[in-house]
Amino acid sequence: MAQEVFLSNMDLNEAVKIYFNKLSNIKGEKENVITWDSAGRVSYSPIFAKISSPFYNSSAMDGIATMSTKTYGATDRSHIELQEKIDYVVVDTGDPIPKEYDCVIMIEDLINLEKGKISIYKSATPWQNIRPIGEDIVETQLIIPTNHVIRPADIGAIIAGGVNKIDVYKRPVVGIIPTGTEMVEPGGKLKIGDIIEFNSRVFSAQVKEWGGVPIRFDIVADDYSLIKDAIKKATQQCDIVLVNAGSSAGREDFTCDVIEELGEVCVHGVSIKPGKPVILGSIDGKPVMGIPGFPVSAYFVMENICKKIVHAYAGINKEEFVSIEVTLTRRIMSTLKYLEFVRVKIGFVSGRYIATPIGRGAGTTMSLVLADGVLEIPQNIEGYEAKTVVSVKLLRNLDEIKNTLVCIGSHDPIVDIASDLYHKKNSRYFLSSAHVGSMGGIMALIGKETHISPIHLLDMDDGSYNISYLKKYLPETSMVLIKGVKRIQGIIVTKGNPLNIKCLLDIVKSGRRFVNRQRGSGTRLFLDYNLKKFNIKSKEIHGYEREEFTHIAVAAVVAAGDADCGLGIYSAAKLLGLDFIKLGNENYDFAVPKEYIDMNMIKEFIEVIKSDEFKKELDTLGGYDYTDIGKIIEL
Repeated sequence: MAQEVFLSNMDLNEAVKIYFNKLSNIKGEKENVITWDSAGRVSYSPIFAKISSPFYNSSAMDGIATMSTKTYGATDRSHIELQEKIDYVVVDTGDPIPKEYDCVIMIEDLINLEKGKISIYKSATPWQNIRPIGEDIVETQLIIPTNHVIRPADIGAIIAGGVNKIDVYKRPVVGIIPTGTEMVEPGGKLKIGDIIEFNSRVFSAQVKEWGGVPIRFDIVADDYSLIKDAIKKATQQCDIVLVNAGSSAGREDFTCDVIEELGEVCVHGVSIKPGKPVILGSIDGKPVMGIPGFPVSAYFVMENICKKIVHAYAGINKEEFVSIEVTLTRRIMSTLKYLEFVRVKIGFVSGRYIATPIGRGAGTTMSLVLADGVLEIPQNIEGYEAKTVVSVKLLRNLDEIKNTLVCIGSHDPIVDIASDLYHKKNSRYFLSSAHVGSMGGIMALIGKETHISPIHLLDMDDGSYNISYLKKYLPETSMVLIKGVKRIQGIIVTKGNPLNIKCLLDIVKSGRRFVNRQRGSGTRLFLDYNLKKFNIKSKEIHGYEREEFTHIAVAAVVAAGDADCGLGIYSAAKLLGLDFIKLGNENYDFAVPKEYIDMNMIKEFIEVIKSDEFKKELDTLGGYDYTDIGKIIEL
């Protein structure tokens, strides 16, 4: 016989804790659904892009595609004439750009001459008005992590990334049993003593809103055997069972005794008003709850207890959103023509909320996926200066933002993997990364805009990594270095290396098309170091000025045939099925101000990167040595 727990007065949080411990096997099942039918569902596993978006170079304007070199010298006083099909082709927005052209001049900047000829009055720059491959989404990029509530914007990004079916948590089926001899269905003829039964309809609406599938059973009279039969039937069909009314201690309140006979009553009575006579029980390992009959009591029990159970099955952790005051990390310019909605990433660093604008382009779907909030710039304001305090509307709840580890610096695919495992290991914590290069990470540390910065900065004097830069740029800040991985840098080339590129000198001698990383990135410094070592001038490399912001983006350009080669890491080449010529090893570490090292979020991050699961992922990617990973070096 179970211990007597009848009508206790237990603290709400304690009651919920006891109940969840009893239901320790709560784990939602997965199902595979079509991506465009997944709104409101929760991802069961991380979703990575299968293709880049756009997957070809496309025109961002209506106009003409041409070679930038043919436009050099054009001015208001000295126009240049171009011949159609010889010097240019006409393109509309979204049209693919032929490989022989590298820029688009918009139609407003053209002067029509005779048929097939136009005149231009200013020079064009390489890749002007062209949306490059992977501008929005890059193949193998993490689109959304595990346990993410899928929004309409996410659906667009997932489809754009070539993923048409995804695994999501199965919606829990919630059986709802209204009880009471006096209860009648809506719409019937009423007599004295009848009560219209509507609680179950409210429960159904709440369950739907929370991500469950409600099944409402017929009203059951106050009869022990009838209630017992109804609960047995519902338990067989459903994941969760809610019995409305009969949860108190009256002579016709049978719910507690029935649950105890069929299973176990964990808690009967919680110290909330209204809502005290709630029953928290289980039958065959499934939650079976008795909900008070009074509507307001029922509402508070549903919101404070049942909602948590439904969400646990559905993989949801959802709260209401609010507006907060944030400090901008960058200057944001706007136009007086429009009310502008700027998507921002938000972090809580050094006791303040900081916000950084992200992808403002109309085609950047991922900016909605990644955004934590929206800043509205009124029509009569031209923008805001850096360090300005502004109000933003949150797209994530405040607790999530406070529990987000901000990670700004160099890119590596392992950061995406760490991000997913970080949230998977502890659903309270999130990792938000921005790929701005190693020097961009240093600047974020100086401005106290990040908790942690991945860096791989080569000291060109002594060949060491990272430490000299931290001492140089943050001399007054106590810093620590969390050791990451040793990884292989080299030349990414197409499968089979048909151009027989073996070293940097081959790129110069053969005039191969090259794609570079952005200024300030550690990879760019690594390249410059090697160019200096072999006495190669940057202007000798065709494409040195063409920049991409991640290793995967460089690999995607090479994979698309848009460049013959590029500098990057081995794992990026492997992910896209490309070949790789090793140039050297480097240290990819994580710089952290010492004041943050004891934060739980940092400790959790270290545990993640030291975990066997993370190392297994690194082995799958290849090209990493994690011998010292997680080791802390104080500077």
